[in-house]
Amino acid sequence: MGSSIAKAKKEISDSAEVKKVIGPLVGKLLELKEKYAGLNGGIGVDGKPHGGKGTNDKKKGGGANANVNAVASAESAAKKAAKKAEKAAKKAAYKAGGAAPAAAAATATKSAPAAAAKAANKGTGGPPRMMNLSKFKLKPLQLVLNPNATSMRDRPVMALAVACLTDIDVDLFVTADHRVPAPMMCTVDGTGTIVGDLAAARYLLDGVAGEGNVLESAFATQKAEQNAWIEYAQSLTQIDAEQAVKGIAMTLEHALSKRTYLCGHKISLADVALFAALGFPCALQDKIRVTAALKEFPVATRWTNMMAAHPALKKATQLAIGASGATDAEVQFTEKQTLEPLVTGMNLLEGAIPGQVVTRFPPEPSGYLHVGHAKACLLNDYYARRYKGRMIVRFDDTNPSKEKEEYQQSIVEDLKTLGVNNDVLTYTSDYILAIQKYALRMIEKGQAYMDDTPQEQMKEERADRIESKHRNQSPAEAKALFEEMCSGSEEGGKFCLRAKIDMSSDNGTMRDPVLYRQNLTPHHRTGTTYKAYPTYDLACPIVDSLEGVTHALRTTEYNDRDEQYQFLLKTLGLRRVRIHAFCRMNFQYTVLSKRKLTWFVEQKLVTGWDDARFPTVRGVLRRGVSIPALKKYIYSQGASRRVVNMVWNSFWAENKKELDVSARRFMAIDASANATLTITNFSEDSAGETYISTSLHPKDPSMGMRPMKLSSKVLLEQVDAEDSVEGENIVLLRWGVVKITKKSEDSKTLEGELVPDGDFKSCKRKYSWMAASGGCASILTEFDHLVTKEKLEEGDKFDDFVNPNTIATTSAIGDPCLKTLQEGDVIQLERRGFYRVDRPYLGEAKPCVLYMIPDGKTKSMSGMTGKLAHH
Repeated sequence: MGSSIAKAKKEISDSAEVKKVIGPLVGKLLELKEKYAGLNGGIGVDGKPHGGKGTNDKKKGGGANANVNAVASAESAAKKAAKKAEKAAKKAAYKAGGAAPAAAAATATKSAPAAAAKAANKGTGGPPRMMNLSKFKLKPLQLVLNPNATSMRDRPVMALAVACLTDIDVDLFVTADHRVPAPMMCTVDGTGTIVGDLAAARYLLDGVAGEGNVLESAFATQKAEQNAWIEYAQSLTQIDAEQAVKGIAMTLEHALSKRTYLCGHKISLADVALFAALGFPCALQDKIRVTAALKEFPVATRWTNMMAAHPALKKATQLAIGASGATDAEVQFTEKQTLEPLVTGMNLLEGAIPGQVVTRFPPEPSGYLHVGHAKACLLNDYYARRYKGRMIVRFDDTNPSKEKEEYQQSIVEDLKTLGVNNDVLTYTSDYILAIQKYALRMIEKGQAYMDDTPQEQMKEERADRIESKHRNQSPAEAKALFEEMCSGSEEGGKFCLRAKIDMSSDNGTMRDPVLYRQNLTPHHRTGTTYKAYPTYDLACPIVDSLEGVTHALRTTEYNDRDEQYQFLLKTLGLRRVRIHAFCRMNFQYTVLSKRKLTWFVEQKLVTGWDDARFPTVRGVLRRGVSIPALKKYIYSQGASRRVVNMVWNSFWAENKKELDVSARRFMAIDASANATLTITNFSEDSAGETYISTSLHPKDPSMGMRPMKLSSKVLLEQVDAEDSVEGENIVLLRWGVVKITKKSEDSKTLEGELVPDGDFKSCKRKYSWMAASGGCASILTEFDHLVTKEKLEEGDKFDDFVNPNTIATTSAIGDPCLKTLQEGDVIQLERRGFYRVDRPYLGEAKPCVLYMIPDGKTKSMSGMTGKLAHH
């Protein structure tokens, strides 16, 4: 063993690489210690610099600028000290026999930075004063950084790693304020500010984590050794990345030949600091880069891979990348690919690492999907696709009293219609045994108890913060009652499982929520296998964690439950999941409650869940919503947390933009409210069939042409006939100019003459029309809102606001070409509006049924308001 050490010493001593690496590092260290004397080294937990006076006295040469000049003037002294330190470091490292070369080097250079600091601060009165941070109004343990920090070296990776390793919750806040050159953190009491990544990491470790944390050192010698390694690591973070990696590799190859971690037998802040100096290569692209640089150093490679695989460090990387919000940073961590630009209205997904994002859409199969669900699933799908990740569709099927196979199947079909293709389809009911084990774990640890308090009484006690009489129940008794409940017995059915959290909490969801209940209703998938089921509050965080979800997108109505969600993950020792809140999509004059929608169906006020008056996905699509328009509208709202009641008109206006470019144009006349115009100077051919070709879309010739029948007798809308004046020229759309020569008193009959080469532009009135014979019988259908109140309040009696008049129909005579339309086609009847074909023409007894699609306008195109005022 002695000979191998001697050989290693000789190899290192003779290596020219050592001189290339260590010399510049020590010199850089001296400069950095002076440059950052007032930041990491000179800032206390109260946010003030240690020692020194007169820092702002410009006349005496004080202040940051003077300090920088002093550092420059001391450059020659620092170089001499660095050269001397290099020799001492090598000598001390070899004597240490590989125990801690960095520690020896740092110890050997102790006098050099002290001398340089003394020279640099001469005449300055101490380190530079901190900037005034009170205007930021930071919250306790809020970690602030600038989004311009595009490199991992500029981000608070050490502070985040310590937070993840010691299970401390920090609040990340991104500000573009130029006064935040380095990460900073508000103290736990909210009275001071810590500046710098390392300073924040040390504060979390020493001032917040407390005794017994995973990073705590038991011996003073280990702490000293850690400090030496940390000082060495900090010197590396400011030099060229490739040079730093090579220096670290050579150091680790020697120091870790017979050990796993730098100090002691477990991970420490020293490991985290040196890993940060490498650039925290947990992300794929950086990992590839660093691995390539370490290929000649197996020991360093082993340590680097071990650190990169550590869950807490991977989590810290995820947080650090997502927190900056910089697009450049996102691209940096992709594998030979760039991300698509964000769709207008959408925001960056915090903490998202391309290729690693997993979202989930967890509908309960207790009803059909509505537009609110559509927003949730489309947002989840968008983020999964954009970040090259995957989306899980998971049926939250743990309430057999409400759930049906019919609803489950409809959800699968609706998602397919929306173009949402799940990567994985799962069921919460498949995890019930696992959830039971976690529930038992909480019971065994005294973190849950069984309660038979009546539901109303329990509700009152929780509101009044009164503890249940069973709260101090023994784990053994609680376990026996839990098993009794799960057996399906009548006695067990009286009890439910409650979490033991905090009955005094201001957050009502933390006051011992119910986690498990008995339910003997046969499940639509599992039948009678289970007699008790977990609540959503328990099942959701467990399954999210087990399935690898990285981002749980939840509506803001779950804000209070987010604390409960994270509590359960922590209590059960499960992997953390990031919650991303967004506001639900509420519309005026609309109900989205499944209970109320079910009531409409049961009362037969609608034809079913796909009724065009319903806000279900099937309903709005049947009404004529374009899927691209729906997606665009939802994306325009983004993942904002601002709750608003949306106006349908703005949605329909967006929808109209999509329809306008694709809808073919036709005409139709009211079958009962029309007038006959005889054109005296036009004669049909001998067969009485005269046709011309006209475009299906006047702005898009590529859509083709359609035949249009001409006749000496044509039908006009009655309202148009009444507006016409004898002697006036009118335009028959797509045909020509006609001069009205005669008009009856009741405006039912008119006569006119075609005006060859008539001027369309000079005519004030332009009318739709139809040949008096050969048209397609059609039924035009209009709809109104199901409720009459803009927004139903919690205390409103729902029945009082049901609209009794929500549908109206009009018989019409349409273009003969309407007979060729298929179900689902969307067309425009000129001067009337857009329509969707709900039923194609099947004969005179079964005419074509067209559903009017709102266009977002409060008035119709032509003054023909329809029977429901153009709703």
